[in-house]
Amino acid sequence: MDMSNGNGDGDVKESLLVEGKTQLGGAGWRSRLYSVNSLRNEFISRLPDKVRGCVDLESSSPVDLSKASGLTQGEKDYYESQFANLKSFEEVDAIVTSDRLDEDDVEEQSKQERAMKISNYANIVLLLLKIYATVESRSLAIAASTLDSLLDLMAGGILWLTHLSMKSINIYKYPIGKLRVQPVGIIIFAAVMATLGFQVLVQAVEQLVEDKPSAKMTDDQLVWLYSIMITATVVKLALWVYCKSSRNEIVRAYAKDHYFDVVTNVVGLVAAILGDTFYWWIDPAGAIVLALYTITNWSGTVLENAVSLVGQSAPPEMLQKLTYLSLRHPQVKRIDTVRAYTFGALYFVEVDIELPEDLPLKEAHTIGETLQIKLEKLPEVERAFVHLDFECTHKPEHSILSRLPSTDP
Repeated sequence: MDMSNGNGDGDVKESLLVEGKTQLGGAGWRSRLYSVNSLRNEFISRLPDKVRGCVDLESSSPVDLSKASGLTQGEKDYYESQFANLKSFEEVDAIVTSDRLDEDDVEEQSKQERAMKISNYANIVLLLLKIYATVESRSLAIAASTLDSLLDLMAGGILWLTHLSMKSINIYKYPIGKLRVQPVGIIIFAAVMATLGFQVLVQAVEQLVEDKPSAKMTDDQLVWLYSIMITATVVKLALWVYCKSSRNEIVRAYAKDHYFDVVTNVVGLVAAILGDTFYWWIDPAGAIVLALYTITNWSGTVLENAVSLVGQSAPPEMLQKLTYLSLRHPQVKRIDTVRAYTFGALYFVEVDIELPEDLPLKEAHTIGETLQIKLEKLPEVERAFVHLDFECTHKPEHSILSRLPSTDP
C-alpha cells in the first residue's frame, strides 16, 4: 500500500494502519478491525507504563507529553502524533456519516464576506487618517506606514475581486471551478507588499546617506500623531482578532495584513517619536526595519502560495486520514495507492483500490462512486478520483512528466 507519492516509499511502519492487515479477511472484518475504537483500544493496550501514566485517556483534549519525564523528545512526538491521528480518524467518521448540509458553512461564508467588507471599509478610513498624520508629522516611518495602508486598500481590492471571481463560475470555461484564483490573488497581493517594502527601504537609506534630519514636530502635531496612530493600531488589532480564526485563506490573508499593520503602526510611531525627541536618524532606521520586515514577511507568503500551485504532496497525517477512510469502505480488498497533492488551496486526491475480480460492473461503479463522495466530503479535499482494479501487482498507472511537450510545428 503506497501512502506517499505513488512510489511505494511511504513510511507506514510508524503508522496506526499496518500494511499487512489490509490483505486479510472480508470487508466486515476489516471494517471492524480498522474502526477508530478498535485502533484506539489496540494502541492503548500496547502503551508502555511510562506513557500511560502521563495520559488522561478519558479526556477529549489533545495529548500533551511535553512535561512527561522518562521519555525522549522523539518518543513524546511519536505518541502525541499517534493520538492526534486517532482524533483525526474520529473526525473523518463524523464527517462522512453526516448527511447534514452545512448550515454552518453558509454562516461561515457570510462571516467571511462580512470580514472582508469591514476590512476594506476600515482600510479606507485609516488611510485618510494616516495621510493627515504623514502630512503633519513629515516622518518617514509614518509615511512608510501610510504607504502600507494605501497598499492595503489596493490589495483588499485584489482579494475582494478574487473572492467575487471564485463565486462566479462558468462551468463550460472552468469545468472544475476557480479555486486556484485564490492563491493567485494572494501571490499578487504579497508581491506588491514586498515591492512596497523595497521602495521604502530605498527612501530610508537615501535619507540616512544624505544626512538630512527632519524638522521637529509641534505639540499639536504630536497630539494628532498619537491619536491617529493609536486609533489605527487598536482598529487593526480588533480586525486581526476577528479575521484570524476564519477557514477562508483570503480572510486569513486579510488577518495577516492586519497583524502586519499593528506591527508597522507601533514601530512607525515609536520611531517617529524617538526620532523627533532624541536622534533624527531613528526615524529612517525604523523605516528600514519596517521595510525589511515587509519584504521578508510577504516574500514568504509568495513562496508558500506558489508551492501550493505546483502540486506538493500532502503531509503524512492527511494521507493517513485518506487511507483510513478508504480502508473502511465496503468491499475494498486492498489499497494500492493513496495520493494527495496541492492544487491551489485544497488537495486533489487519487486512490487506487482493489475489488473482487468477479464483481459486476454496476456494483464496482457504485463502490468507487460512493468512496469518491466520502473523500470529497473532507474539508481539505477539492476533488477525488477513485481508480478500480482487480489486482495490485502492476506498475503505477501514471508516469511522472519530466518535460513539457514540444510546441514546435
